[in-house]
Amino acid sequence: MPLTNPIEWTTAFLAATVALWFVGRSLPWSTLQPRGGPSLPLAPALLAYVQRPGWLASTGLLLLRLSIGLLMIHHGQEKLADPQGFASTYVASLHLPFPLFFAYAAGFSELIGSWLVILGLLTPLGALALSSTMAVAAVQHILTGGFNIYVLELVLLYLGGSLAILLNGPGRFSFDAGMAPLLLGQRNGSATEAPSSLRAMAIPVEKG
Repeated sequence: MPLTNPIEWTTAFLAATVALWFVGRSLPWSTLQPRGGPSLPLAPALLAYVQRPGWLASTGLLLLRLSIGLLMIHHGQEKLADPQGFASTYVASLHLPFPLFFAYAAGFSELIGSWLVILGLLTPLGALALSSTMAVAAVQHILTGGFNIYVLELVLLYLGGSLAILLNGPGRFSFDAGMAPLLLGQRNGSATEAPSSLRAMAIPVEKG
């Protein structure tokens, strides 16, 4: 069945995402403690990416995610509502093959990417999708209208905001921040070995 109402599609996507989150929280791995052994080499970097220190910084990232995501949703909906018109009006000016395919790709990238950014779920993928479509849109505007700031300003604002999210991560108020410790085996910041403070308190026992 072809997509006829993007709003219904996005609502279903959001509902499925929330449902999967609660299902994942109830599965056995959500309560398992990490086992001994070497940790993943990328785990500290990934945790630092999704769990930025400081509540003010995370609040700022949340506001940025909501602003970019909510404003970008309707652009994706408009493209999917009339993909043929978008292909002939915008994609054709880029001289790309299969303009209708790229029209659908742009629409779904903006629609799905916006929801991922809003939820903070797979944030790098969502932010990369939005950044890519806005970069292509900037090129299209330059080719057709030159460096007209009144045409480029909105595209550049979206592009800058998406890149900021991509580079800085989603912050603590996100699905990524909640799932990363579980997926990386570091629930509640637990380490695979005893903290140094506890090791320092250990009193050696002499053998008789």
